[in-house]
Amino acid sequence: MIRKRPRLRRFVAVTTSLGLLALAACSTTPTSDPSRASDTFVLATAGEPDTLNPVLNYGVDGASLIFDGLVARDADNRLVPGLAAELPTVSPDGRTVTAKLRDSVLFHDGTPLTSADVVFTYQAVLDPKVDSTLRSDLDMVESVSASDPTTVVFRLRYAYAPFVQRLTLGVVPAKALAGQDVNKAGFNRRPVGTGPYRVESWTQGDRLVLTANDAYFGGRPANRRLVVAFVADDNIRAQRMRAGEFDAAELAPKLAAGFDGDAAYRVERVPTADYRGVMLPMGNPVTGDLAVRRALNMAVDRSAMVAGVLNGAGEPAFGPIPPTSDFAEPAIVGRPTADPAAAAAMLDTAGWTPGADGIRVRDGRPARFALMYPASDSLRKELALAMTADAKKIGIEITPQGLTWDAIDQRLDADALLMGFGTPYDPDFVSYKLFGSRFAGQGYFNPGHYRSTVVDQALQEGRDQADPQRRRAAYSTFQKQLAADVPWIFLTYLKHTYVVRSSVDGVTPRVEAHEHDVANSLWWNVNTWTRR
Repeated sequence: MIRKRPRLRRFVAVTTSLGLLALAACSTTPTSDPSRASDTFVLATAGEPDTLNPVLNYGVDGASLIFDGLVARDADNRLVPGLAAELPTVSPDGRTVTAKLRDSVLFHDGTPLTSADVVFTYQAVLDPKVDSTLRSDLDMVESVSASDPTTVVFRLRYAYAPFVQRLTLGVVPAKALAGQDVNKAGFNRRPVGTGPYRVESWTQGDRLVLTANDAYFGGRPANRRLVVAFVADDNIRAQRMRAGEFDAAELAPKLAAGFDGDAAYRVERVPTADYRGVMLPMGNPVTGDLAVRRALNMAVDRSAMVAGVLNGAGEPAFGPIPPTSDFAEPAIVGRPTADPAAAAAMLDTAGWTPGADGIRVRDGRPARFALMYPASDSLRKELALAMTADAKKIGIEITPQGLTWDAIDQRLDADALLMGFGTPYDPDFVSYKLFGSRFAGQGYFNPGHYRSTVVDQALQEGRDQADPQRRRAAYSTFQKQLAADVPWIFLTYLKHTYVVRSSVDGVTPRVEAHEHDVANSLWWNVNTWTRR
């Protein structure tokens, strides 16, 4: 069983403190830090990485600032060449992928990049002695080899349509890690990459300091230094942003709204594939009942959640593939507002009748279950409370419970959980493991033990078929079946909210994934930012 929790559970917190909201809303001119040069940018985020090694899951979707993959993504999330001179080629049978490297790429220590470094990187991920959570993402790789110093050849056990998208993984220098225990290497804190910035220092719990790589193959960064401040508390981060300590900060929607109308700042509300939803375990006698799941799906008021909980920074969610995706299925979109009358009628038909206390009962069993959420995540708490209130209107009693992740681990099979996932890249990346039967009960992959032969076949076809139309048809089937079975109640897609000084130019938002801290945030292209 997979015991490691995917880092995708990361949250964006939302405060409910009116006093601090009022403080954040006060209009003041940001002060300047006299110790900060004009070509230094200071960014603030809630999340701090566990490691800076891509092999161990740092910045694997690109935009890590320190490393580059064979391919990268542009402002529209389209694949473009990275360390590869051009997009890798795929053989007609889909089982051989060849990448040719750019000329004259250097690591930060001046060592030339060669195909041996690429081979080492991918072999390290595949090495069972390395604690890489990426290994299962690359289980199709039979071998990776270097036919010459600039050519890398991947041979796959089976054709996998989105394989080239997996090649955003940052490449590490073989000489820096060869013969070491990758899990414990000093490289994990002071890495050497090829990216636009090199690591100057990392003070855990405080900040990561990066300096420009003047030899970057993509062009010398427009700024010289980058400081990423780790500030877990949303309110403190907002206060420090207001005090002028940061050039840009990730903030919760309600706090970010406090900067609206202040000419010294602008608020960026970035579309995402980051959804929140309630996983309903199939083994629970209440949530395992299809009528209950469908009724709850009708009863939730998604529009109210977007307006109240997200302060408008989001949109209703009805499935795991975001509306921004070419694979999104329009037919699954339901009513964003609640329909408690229809939900109650469905429960009546299914034999769930109201008891004396208003809670429905069938065969002596009350319609009652627990809804877990991580206690530190105020956004999920608010969503859980909103769903609890909506469910009560149709006679279903939900008990929201804020717990530690360790406590949640022990109850995944039995109790509902408010979860977060989502990717704007390929739909295979998250959904294959999250809803596929073969992953049922493997930690946070399909924790509710959902099983559907229709979904399994559609997900498999989606990764097997290279033809875009056949892939779209497969994911259309997947989304429709998921909507019919309701193993999850999808609630909202978030907009990630950031506050940026108005004097900063070059900010280019793009659709973001669930995980967005040092890597893949608004500052994915910070090396091009300038200050007026």
